Amino acid sequence: MSQRVSTRQPHEHILDVAHAPPRPGTSRAVLLPVAIALLIGTVFVSVYLAAFHAPHPHRLRVGTTEIGTHQEHLRQDLARVTPGGFTLETYPDESAARKAVQDRTVYAAYLGGGSLLYGSANGAAVTATVTTAFGSVARAEHQDLSVEDVAPAAAGDTRGLSVFYAAFGLVLAGYLFGMTTYQVAPRLQYRWRMASLASFGVIGGLLVTAIAGSAGFGALPGPFLPLAVVVALMGAAVAATTMALLRLFGSAGVSLASILLLILGNSSSGGIMPAAYLPAWLRPLSEILPVGVGVRAMQGLSRFQNDGLTRALVILPLWILGAAAVLYLKDVFRRDAGSGARNMVSQPQPAAG
Repeated sequence: MSQRVSTRQPHEHILDVAHAPPRPGTSRAVLLPVAIALLIGTVFVSVYLAAFHAPHPHRLRVGTTEIGTHQEHLRQDLARVTPGGFTLETYPDESAARKAVQDRTVYAAYLGGGSLLYGSANGAAVTATVTTAFGSVARAEHQDLSVEDVAPAAAGDTRGLSVFYAAFGLVLAGYLFGMTTYQVAPRLQYRWRMASLASFGVIGGLLVTAIAGSAGFGALPGPFLPLAVVVALMGAAVAATTMALLRLFGSAGVSLASILLLILGNSSSGGIMPAAYLPAWLRPLSEILPVGVGVRAMQGLSRFQNDGLTRALVILPLWILGAAAVLYLKDVFRRDAGSGARNMVSQPQPAAG
């Protein structure tokens, strides 16, 4: 009777079997995701700490009804309290100064005699800044500071931060939409992709406004339809820009979009505190990026007599149209041009002579 002879060596273990050497590109596949994630994380930490670790105002707009030597003393007192922190506008009377605070032409107005008009809807940081600075001015005049809140915060937004979180959520959704639309349907026709983009913007605008507006938490108590339009345009602008960057730069466009829209856009939006508190290099972004433009209009519709609305209705559609043009060139024009060239090559050439 034959017996099977085992050829397995004693103590041989599966882990002792030699593994195949790494394939070319393995190191890149291992290290590149680490580098990209750490780069984006480092940019996020650096930008937000640069913006908010020790914020102080830079030429924050304030007003006064004082003139002559009284105004000059006021300028000197403000410069002493916060050097370079304020720029002073003159108003003829209390009524004009009050209107300027209510439409956010200025963030506070000093009427003399220790009387200050301010708007708590600008947030806790601005309130603390102006009451501290003008409190020092009043003491120098041997007065007690008397304050009047002429643009109060919404009952559902006592800290003035809800607009930031509402915008951040929509911007994140727009960024995710811009990525997933090409992942889910890479060959979707241009017109249907634009229809999908429009659907995202409209539905997102209605949802966010319903949740944050008067019908929901009451954080954005402005008129529903104008708010929904601004929010929809902001969401569509972020989504379209993400799509355009993805088509222009491939996978690198995803990282660029996260830095431009999620990090730089949200940090400079003015949702936490006005752009006057940001570093000089970050301040201009609040005037051009979709998030800052949209947030200002949302705040204006809710509390500041439509401040920023006209600007939003101009700039946000420009972002959408610009991105749509890029996508048309990448997804339609070049594809059609390439198909035409291939058809010409495939056609039989006429015989010479």
